[in-house]
Amino acid sequence: MNRFAYLALLPALLFGSASVEAHANLQSASPAVGSTVGSPPAQVSLTFSQNLERKFSRLEVRNAGGTRVDSGGVSVTGNTMRVGVKGLSPGAYTVHWRVLSVDTHTTEGSFTFRVGR
Repeated sequence: MNRFAYLALLPALLFGSASVEAHANLQSASPAVGSTVGSPPAQVSLTFSQNLERKFSRLEVRNAGGTRVDSGGVSVTGNTMRVGVKGLSPGAYTVHWRVLSVDTHTTEGSFTFRVGR
């Protein structure tokens, strides 16, 4: 291969590896990850590092018994996903999310929060 061919491949080698780490990572949540809130939230909101594809992203909230307590009406605006929750009683709740970012990478995770003291 001649010197010009190597130069043409250089940008792909340099910038190609950056896209491997380009996933929609959870940046913040409300209620916050691992937090205890005094009063029940009306919704759970997650913000990610990239915009999301609504059709392929999901968000569930479950109580300690495993029963879903979210409304099921997930909304996505840019990099933020929200779902309403039914009147939560004091206790622990688990949030599980799976998202597809606009760069076609899927990520998922879960965390807990508590209502009450």
